[in-house]
Amino acid sequence: MNEVYDKLQNCYKSIRKQIDFNPRIALVLGSGLGEFGDRISVEAVLDYHEIEGFPVSTVPGHKGRFLFGFIEDVPVVCMQGRVHYYEGYSMQDVVLPIRLMKQMGAKVLFLTNASGGIQQGMRAGDFMLITGQIASFVPSPLIGANLNALGTRFPDMSHIYDEDLQRIVKKTAYDNGIDLKQGVYLQMSGPQYETPEEVSMCRTLGADAVGMSTACEAVAARHMGMKIVGISCISNAAAGISPNPLTHDEIQKTADAAAPKFQTLVYESIVTIGRCLNGKSEETE
Repeated sequence: MNEVYDKLQNCYKSIRKQIDFNPRIALVLGSGLGEFGDRISVEAVLDYHEIEGFPVSTVPGHKGRFLFGFIEDVPVVCMQGRVHYYEGYSMQDVVLPIRLMKQMGAKVLFLTNASGGIQQGMRAGDFMLITGQIASFVPSPLIGANLNALGTRFPDMSHIYDEDLQRIVKKTAYDNGIDLKQGVYLQMSGPQYETPEEVSMCRTLGADAVGMSTACEAVAARHMGMKIVGISCISNAAAGISPNPLTHDEIQKTADAAAPKFQTLVYESIVTIGRCLNGKSEETE
């Protein structure tokens, strides 16, 4: 069998030996949402170190564990800390957690991150619904022999972010009085922040926000047929837009300050998405 697929199955078996839980929604928590786990009715916790062969997050502020539980009556699996390409892992390892959550039973992938704002008028603390993405600056997680058990060789990426889920998030933001911008997210490899010239290039290409994660995860999820929704917390104005040097501490502080509203937006959106999933399954049955 394929080495990548074998590793995926070994990790899945390792999880199933310890956790018997079937999520409907998979949630990846970016910077500023690490404490979101406090709002989940947690059934089980599994540290990444406890999963055989699983890549471990090394970024400060990322706890590095799965939470299994409920947001109201919606079963979710939540990543407290993602794995980044800049940490030195292969792209196959970076998206391994996404593939695992799909195998656990998740139908929807809810991605969050902290990013640099490029769109005119964006300020630190804003939220941006991701309507599209540019992933051309990092390797595709689909390079190599296709994993036929997961998806087709040439998956379509025309509607990588689900329009129905976007409408739910927009309505949730409106109902809760949360200003929500929309735009295209571009992933760079990092770990260095972008130069002003690179940010200018990103703007020319049509990007509204830039970061170091998320897009590759969305590609892997789309390959497997998951429905995807994503929200960026604009933690800073990108280089060349902000007059101040960029630091991880300042970005973390901004994300933490925005966390209460961010948590409300994600929580309420998941509740509504869960109801829609149940409604669809009832119609099917």
